[in-house]
Amino acid sequence: MWNTIKKWRWAMVIAALMVAGLAWSFWPEPQSVDLDMVSEGPMSVGVTDDGVTRVNDLYTVTAPVTGYVTRIELEPSDPVVAGQTIIARMAAIPSQPLDQRSRSEIGSAIAASRAAESGAAASLRLAEAELGRGEELARRGFLSKAQLDAKRAAAAMQRADLARSRAETRRLQSLLSEPAAAGLPHGGAVVVRSPESGVVLRRLTESEGVAVQGTPLVEIGDPSRIEVAADLLSREAIRIKPGDAVEITRWGGEGSLPGRVRTVEPFGKLKVSALGIEEQRVNVIIDFAPDAARRIARLGHGYQVDATVILWRDPKALRVPVGALFRGDDGAWNVFVQDGDRARLHRVTIGHLNDEYGEVLSGLSAGMRVILNPPGAIEDGSRTRQRD
Repeated sequence: MWNTIKKWRWAMVIAALMVAGLAWSFWPEPQSVDLDMVSEGPMSVGVTDDGVTRVNDLYTVTAPVTGYVTRIELEPSDPVVAGQTIIARMAAIPSQPLDQRSRSEIGSAIAASRAAESGAAASLRLAEAELGRGEELARRGFLSKAQLDAKRAAAAMQRADLARSRAETRRLQSLLSEPAAAGLPHGGAVVVRSPESGVVLRRLTESEGVAVQGTPLVEIGDPSRIEVAADLLSREAIRIKPGDAVEITRWGGEGSLPGRVRTVEPFGKLKVSALGIEEQRVNVIIDFAPDAARRIARLGHGYQVDATVILWRDPKALRVPVGALFRGDDGAWNVFVQDGDRARLHRVTIGHLNDEYGEVLSGLSAGMRVILNPPGAIEDGSRTRQRD
């Protein structure tokens, strides 16, 4: 026996080394994974959507009458004082030069009016002569009072016709006169003053010209008194109530700005998203917190921000990174916990969820290391190691 072993000892050593090498080559390597911690800390859940800043009281100054408005010299951001700052001056619409055809038509009308005036003058002379004879006959008793009154009325009517013909002739002649001062505005001026103190936000009409009544001229407001109008889906807005805390982010500065919901408008409006989906949207009006006044000084009217209305908040929530959570076959939440060099499957109960964390109600404790985005090859008991 010993001789046999001695004879084949090298062959047996080589075979043992080959078996060990094969075992080593096929032995499963620990899978590299990313790890994070279960921790206690602040956690909140909210509804986020785009918002737009706007001044609380926006005034659109319009033309009070139809007329000729002068050039508006005020620039955006120029200060205005209520009842003092002049926005614009308005005057009567200037006369327009006549073309040759219009002049010819008016000339013909003047000729006809003068002919009618001549006829009215002749009729008046005849009527006055008849009235004179009638008064003489009436003094002699040969003409009744009623007949005399009829002659007086006929003379008065002819006198009125002549006055009307002369007025029409003068009116037509005035149409042919050239506008005074090369067509500049004439007549009484109307001064348009600022209705409120603040600054000019937008100049809607700049150049001088004719403006009809109600034409917008400028927009005025106080940029230090601004609010946010967030456009939320109606199914999300129904969960929001006045007084809810708000965080204003992506406003262009560092950190977030605090705010409070003032009101949820009761009227929804249909909008079409960029993907062509019809959505019912509701405006949620948000006031900035008083301690944000200094920071919002750089914001103006119509600036885009992100508004997150806080629906739930816990300053010391037990939280697990949302990337570690996955659903099991039964629909329950699960995580893999790193136990030494092994992955252990834990079933957990999750409360609130946001983009970063899930609120742990049971199944985990603070300080546990969990595997983020576990690959499908990992099972309970699989060997794992933290990725470099």
